Amino acid sequence: MEGTMKRSFALRAGLRGLVIASMLAAAVATPAQPTAPASGRPAAEHSASVATEWFSLALQLTQQTPGFSPPVASRALAYLSLALYESIVPGMPQHVSLAGQLNELSSLPWAQPDEALHWPTVANASMALMTRMMYPTATAENKARIDLLERSLPIKYGQDFDPVAVTAEVKNRSETFGKLMAMAIMTWARTDGGHEAWGPLRRSRQPYVPPSGAGQWSATPPAFAPALLPWWGENRPFALQRAADCPAPPPPPYSEEPSSAFHKEALEVHRLSTQATQQQRQYALYWADDPGKTPTPAGHWVFIATDLLKARKASLADAAQTYARLNIAMADAFIASWHTKYSLNLLRPVTYVQLSIDSNWAPSLMATPPFPDFPSGHSVQSAAAAAVLAQTFGADTAFVDNTHNDRGWGPRTFKSFKAAADEAALSRLYAGIHYRSAVELGKVQGRCVAGKALALTFKR
Repeated sequence: MEGTMKRSFALRAGLRGLVIASMLAAAVATPAQPTAPASGRPAAEHSASVATEWFSLALQLTQQTPGFSPPVASRALAYLSLALYESIVPGMPQHVSLAGQLNELSSLPWAQPDEALHWPTVANASMALMTRMMYPTATAENKARIDLLERSLPIKYGQDFDPVAVTAEVKNRSETFGKLMAMAIMTWARTDGGHEAWGPLRRSRQPYVPPSGAGQWSATPPAFAPALLPWWGENRPFALQRAADCPAPPPPPYSEEPSSAFHKEALEVHRLSTQATQQQRQYALYWADDPGKTPTPAGHWVFIATDLLKARKASLADAAQTYARLNIAMADAFIASWHTKYSLNLLRPVTYVQLSIDSNWAPSLMATPPFPDFPSGHSVQSAAAAAVLAQTFGADTAFVDNTHNDRGWGPRTFKSFKAAADEAALSRLYAGIHYRSAVELGKVQGRCVAGKALALTFKR
């Protein structure tokens, strides 16, 4: 009874004291699988427009906000997805909360079954606040875009925001619940280890010094930049219990002997850099997904998912589940791959080739990213994303990828998600920045991560 009264108070509370209310709600032992959904039209009777519009803006913010490297971007997209899903799951009678399933997320606020909520309004308020909190360093212009989108959606999608059904009381209550959920999710997010990692250093850490020795990673030309996010693999995962729960199979042992498997892999990188076909070079550039120029690799797959949701006229409920499962898998993929990278600290091809094969060689298509080689993060993350989307839309689903149309690189058609993921993985070999084992074994790790995300219970 006491817990119910506290949740009811939190739901009725105005915006004043929202942070306090969210912390109180998170502390209450709210059941992860309530016995009754909230009243009002279910989320499945509304279109996915609110969700797809917010994720389209999130991709723009990811591309244009400083500090959003691929791991950081995947984290932001995962928390946005979780805020969306959890804010409307009380309006999805066959679905359950992920509270109690994700690491250290024991409880979340829950809507009262006798108080009608309007789910597009809930989702709009939750996504607006979560976006502001996930992109605190966005430009003033982009912060204005967040405000504009929040205001404009009820006007743009009148079929979802029926003014007759959405009374002032329902609107107020719905916005309050959506923001309450965003604050509760953000309270949890601040404890994951990655909240300040987009900055140069964690406040509690000394500067990272890579280990030395044969085969160990060292800074690479031309910039010789310091290691990127060396402690990201220690962050709290979402569906994985620990980052080490999905290890990549080990690469060939390091060796400088010409007859060794390792040396042969380095020779392949060197050969492809000078003999790659035009098609292989195009693959390398298409899947580069550089931060600051694109919405990063995770954003690429979110773009694909968004187009599919629109094409299939998905409901708000379907979109919320799709985004949550996809982005949780990709965020965990980056945590797992970064854990492996900085555990092995394997040197990059440019270092090995200059040491043992060709002292004047450097990749011609792109600079080597500033972190260890094994495994390929693109490979892990793309394999995870493809497995989730195959489960969601069908393994043999052909699709058109429009992610880079504005850059003149598309559209491109793929026969399946796996085919796209395989190409994305191999693109790193063609670019001259990963060995083949980092690509192929990275996909194994990614599929393991996807399995953990797919094992989460979304439906009763």
